[in-house]
Amino acid sequence: MNEALHALETGARLGYLARAVVYFMIGTLALMAGLGYGGETEDPKDALRDLFRQPFGEVLVIAAAAGLAGYGLWRLLMAVRDPEHALYADEGRAQRIGRRLGYVGSGLANLSLAAFALSLQFPRLVPFGHGGSGDGTRDWTARLLRVPAGEWLVAGVGVVFLITAAVFAVRAWKAGFCKTLAPEAQRPLIVNLCRIGIGARAVVFALIGVFLIVAAWRADPREARGLGASLAALREQPAGEWLLAAVGAGLVAFAFFSLIEARWRRIRTQ
Repeated sequence: MNEALHALETGARLGYLARAVVYFMIGTLALMAGLGYGGETEDPKDALRDLFRQPFGEVLVIAAAAGLAGYGLWRLLMAVRDPEHALYADEGRAQRIGRRLGYVGSGLANLSLAAFALSLQFPRLVPFGHGGSGDGTRDWTARLLRVPAGEWLVAGVGVVFLITAAVFAVRAWKAGFCKTLAPEAQRPLIVNLCRIGIGARAVVFALIGVFLIVAAWRADPREARGLGASLAALREQPAGEWLLAAVGAGLVAFAFFSLIEARWRRIRTQ
């Protein structure tokens, strides 16, 4: 059992490293696009596709899939066992349930992304990863809109994204993430960069949530946007290039935060 938990901890750290690579690529390209250097906005799947096209891309993508799978399993374990409950002793019952549901969502999302990464290398082995092109957010929004009360379901997902964005914003403002970091990482410069990164992720989640609510209101899946499309829409606003560049820089800072977590996060499995 201890060996399995140790392997899970290693997988979680590799997952943070994989997340750092993915968000560094997304943030760098968004920053370049905002500054007019020809970059394009991407979502995590696009970033994995680009990684796959690089030299030794097959190996890199398999390593990323292993890390994302380990991270996803660790988040699910956190949802079931809540090993960090002592860090949140002041939580109420609703907050505790919400945090656990967040772990479930994070775990499933990362396992899905791991399956997608594997599908790039093994399309026949992992056909459900959908390694091809397409807008996944619009696809599942369209499927939800076809079921009874689908507009309410899509709107509910959008509200969840907005709530998550608010949680990220509070976490960035209060530097609540420091509870889980070793003392070596709690230096002012590191903490402030992490706050910027988490704040940028809050902006992205808020944009996705708003677009989902608009899609529900208009019953039109074309209004829904994932991360990459939300960033592209940001560029269309007044002073959009500067806004996109700022968010892109923030996502690079989030990649830095992921590296910090890979090295200094206190990962508890029991």
